[in-house]
Amino acid sequence: MIVDRMPLLERYLFGMTAKAFFGVLAALTGVIWTTQALRELDLVTSQGQTLWIFLVVTGLSLPSLAVILAPVALFGASLWALNRLNGDSEIVTMSAAGVGPWRLLRPLLALSLLVALLVGLMSVWAIPESLRMLRTQITQVRADVVANILREGQFTQIESGLVVHVRERRGGALLGIFVQDSRDPPQEIAYLAERGQIVEEGGSTFLVLENGSVQRREEAGKDPAIVVFQRYAFDLSPFTGAAEVTSYKPRERYTSELIRPDVSEAAYRSQPGRFRAELHERLVNPLYPVTFILIAFAAIGRPRTTRQNRATGVLAAIAAVAAVRIGGLGATNLLVSTPYAVIAVYGLPIAAGLAALWLIFRGPSTATATAAPSALLPAARA
Repeated sequence: MIVDRMPLLERYLFGMTAKAFFGVLAALTGVIWTTQALRELDLVTSQGQTLWIFLVVTGLSLPSLAVILAPVALFGASLWALNRLNGDSEIVTMSAAGVGPWRLLRPLLALSLLVALLVGLMSVWAIPESLRMLRTQITQVRADVVANILREGQFTQIESGLVVHVRERRGGALLGIFVQDSRDPPQEIAYLAERGQIVEEGGSTFLVLENGSVQRREEAGKDPAIVVFQRYAFDLSPFTGAAEVTSYKPRERYTSELIRPDVSEAAYRSQPGRFRAELHERLVNPLYPVTFILIAFAAIGRPRTTRQNRATGVLAAIAAVAAVRIGGLGATNLLVSTPYAVIAVYGLPIAAGLAALWLIFRGPSTATATAAPSALLPAARA
């Protein structure tokens, strides 16, 4: 609806920048997501989960990526669009026809406001929701340890230093069980049992071993101590998540919980600054798309001839955006320890945007006078 109300010129600039934005955002997200997905391949290769679980777990990180990448993608798209218009002398022609910088800036601002709305929605609602879903999914994966150790003839690593092997499954019984526990070096413990079964009791899960032995080695190089047993219960509850009490991190909290935190909660009392920093980070994120658009336009949005060097403006814009974003992250980290850093959290993007606006509207560009040949003027006005 916003696009339909725009004049043809503004619609052209809006459409070109929007297409570039979605292309850059898809490319950046794909690259970052691939690197994260490669680290989660353990879900499929060693923990026996399905490809669907793998895609769900890795896909739930996309909202967090989008909040960081969307302003950067918008900045890159706007630089590309403005540089292309300048390279083809389109901005020069528009300026010679009486098109002021405000008309060129309006479609870019409209796009930045839409992206800001998207970033705000992701920050305030989608990220905590996705992180909670991710925690639930990981808990279910860990709770699926029973399915993991029931795989016949395979050595399954439940966690680092704990390996389980089952020779055969017969009904509800497990035959030929081997468990190696080296989580507390230099101590190593090996459990061997003829048979066993999974038992759930009182909210806890146990691997009950029958007719076996425990070999315990306290130090490397010494002979192990061997104890024979008829029945032994190995506690699996720490790996199923059954005994865990859910305590959400500040990033996993709903925004309403950050605005009105429970001051009696132990998690809040131990780190109130992290709750404060997380809240203001969510609220300030929508400012960056608008700020980045203004910086890009201030750098290369004014008319330039093909003889004028645009590389300097592009590099200056990249440096300014990097400084603002890094400064914002630093201010957010500082907000954990001091509440006065909130001034810098909001002040950096706002001040950068106002400075860019001043550069845009400070006066006519000297390039305009020599920009367009007079032969282009009638066509431009037409």
